[in-house]
Amino acid sequence: MRFETTDLLLRLRLVEQGHAAAFLPDLVWCGRPPTVPVRRLGRTRRVFTVARRGRGAHPAIVACRAALRQAAARREAGRPPRMPVRPVAPSVCP
Repeated sequence: MRFETTDLLLRLRLVEQGHAAAFLPDLVWCGRPPTVPVRRLGRTRRVFTVARRGRGAHPAIVACRAALRQAAARREAGRPPRMPVRPVAPSVCP
């Protein structure tokens, strides 16, 4: 491994410049078309959520789990994930 970073935009820039290959989440595109060739992986993953005893009905937990279910259903239907309703900070999506 030549480069190691948790900065997704740095990873993207390294790939764009031809210095790296990377696994990048869809969020990195901020709703725009990808700037590098994208290879879809045929694999799936399971996401588990955990809440403290008695907190599973908390509105934030319920909303988070509902959003995860909705995103999974959209992906299975072949539709892109919905972008957040509120604007994304300029530092994240230039």
